[in-house]
Amino acid sequence: MANSNDYFIQRTKQIERRKRIVTYISVASFGGSILFGGLNFVKQAWQQSHQPVVVLSAESELQKQSQGYELVLQKEPNNQSAMEKLSIVRLKLGDKQGAIALMEKLAQQNPNRQEYKTALAEIKKRASQNHQK
Repeated sequence: MANSNDYFIQRTKQIERRKRIVTYISVASFGGSILFGGLNFVKQAWQQSHQPVVVLSAESELQKQSQGYELVLQKEPNNQSAMEKLSIVRLKLGDKQGAIALMEKLAQQNPNRQEYKTALAEIKKRASQNHQK
């Protein structure tokens, strides 16, 4: 009977030892995965903070729009929509004379559209005010 008790005691100790080993391996694996994930996160954050940020200025964006509308007008010189939008872009870029030329052309091509005449008068008024200052 003593042998069977000794066997059960010894077997219980072996099982407990294996449980502890498995527990230590599990804790080490879990800790390693957390550490690995954290290091990847820090690495990505570090790389993103050191990448140059490309910011297009408003003026360069307006220049691109202007070039696009000019290309359209080269293909279709009387494209009313392109002329309207290009005149707005030129105003934003400070090219009042270019905007005036486009609005004059629009007003001549569309004499029944009062908004072109009104816009042309407003642009000319602002241009003359800037010349006086």
